[in-house]
Amino acid sequence: MKIVIIGGEAAGMSAAAKARRINRDAEITVFEASEVISFGACGLPYYVGDEFQDHNYMAEFTPAQFAERGIEVKTGHRVNKVDANNKQLEVQHGDDTLIVSYDRLMIATGASEVLPPVKGLEKQGVHSLRRMDDGINLKTAISQPSCQHVTVIGSGFIGLEVVEAMVHQGKQVRLIERAERLIPDAFDSEISEHFLSELQAAGVDVHLGESLEEVIGDDAVTAIKTDNAVYPTDLVVVCTGVKPNTAFLQETGIETLANGAICVDQQGRTSLPDVWSAGDCASIWHSVLNKNVYIPLATGANKLGRLVGENIAGKSLTFPGSLGTSCVKVLSLEAGRTGISEPEAIAAGINYKAITIKDKCHTNYCEGQSDIHMKLVYHAESKVILGAQMIGKKGAVHRIDAMAVAITAGLTTQQLGMLDFAYAPPFARTWDVMNVAGNVAK
Repeated sequence: MKIVIIGGEAAGMSAAAKARRINRDAEITVFEASEVISFGACGLPYYVGDEFQDHNYMAEFTPAQFAERGIEVKTGHRVNKVDANNKQLEVQHGDDTLIVSYDRLMIATGASEVLPPVKGLEKQGVHSLRRMDDGINLKTAISQPSCQHVTVIGSGFIGLEVVEAMVHQGKQVRLIERAERLIPDAFDSEISEHFLSELQAAGVDVHLGESLEEVIGDDAVTAIKTDNAVYPTDLVVVCTGVKPNTAFLQETGIETLANGAICVDQQGRTSLPDVWSAGDCASIWHSVLNKNVYIPLATGANKLGRLVGENIAGKSLTFPGSLGTSCVKVLSLEAGRTGISEPEAIAAGINYKAITIKDKCHTNYCEGQSDIHMKLVYHAESKVILGAQMIGKKGAVHRIDAMAVAITAGLTTQQLGMLDFAYAPPFARTWDVMNVAGNVAK
């Protein structure tokens, strides 16, 4: 069996490694357009913020290490065309064009940054943060004495993490967000409002409901123009989302979501014969919404990639689904979410209820007690928990892990109210915030 994988990041390499373990005789080849494989882009803001110095930490394995396992990884090879009828690929390597056949194919081409349609993004001093080179170049740029003021465009996970990195680097920071609140796609307003006060307390100049229109400067950026004003700046980091790398598949007729993400079933199969997909280029099954959604997270890419590796090698496993469980750290705050948000419940037509409470992370006589805010979304009739969000200075993210288990198990708010969580004064209160939320939800 000849297995070919397009893309050598999280999903692709997870699939390759698992396929090799399942099928020792298969010929496995990975084509990667860049020179780096097994790269974790999640580490980029922390590298830029000097949490660590060696950028190689973000690339876990090398092609040589995979070669030792019997997996051929060809970097600098870009797949430009898929001929699903004849099971062939057109691969570009430098000036050479190769035609490669396959028996089974996995597409794991990831995603690339979405850039706003404005003038001046090509100017020196304008950066994005998606690839290894992006992180290296940005870290070098902010180390220059002339770089004192940084403007970040977009307040998603990466945008907020970049803001934190720049604060840690001692920069003056301005954040431009076109929505009326921060990180609107991930957290509901009752949670996201706390990010705003945290950033403002750190001296970040936050502009909500404001859109970038132009980057100003001759060769290098000197200012930005929004729909409200002109602001001087030394450097711009654009963090306005990602889009699936699937344009090269348009002629195949492969089924996709509206944004171009490849539709896959719960075994990772696409609409093309003997073709699977996973990672940031593909959809993923949502276990609460019971439909394909686009959630470009490393956790889903690794899990579905591993499962695809087993299936492409001959097994027939089913992915149980994702809850979109995710988290972010913004200065002294940490926040997490799992399941569905209130807007998602409304869009899905679910008969739901939602409550938001404020409690404490642990007992008052132990050092470091602070507020913790929790929002719970649950079915109005059955009381089954559908989603949870939490934010605080301590303990919020690990509690979200417990809520992911609760949703997976189909627990009700009543069961949550009596769930036996661990208690000791430095860690919690006798009635944990999750118990309190379950008891308040009626």
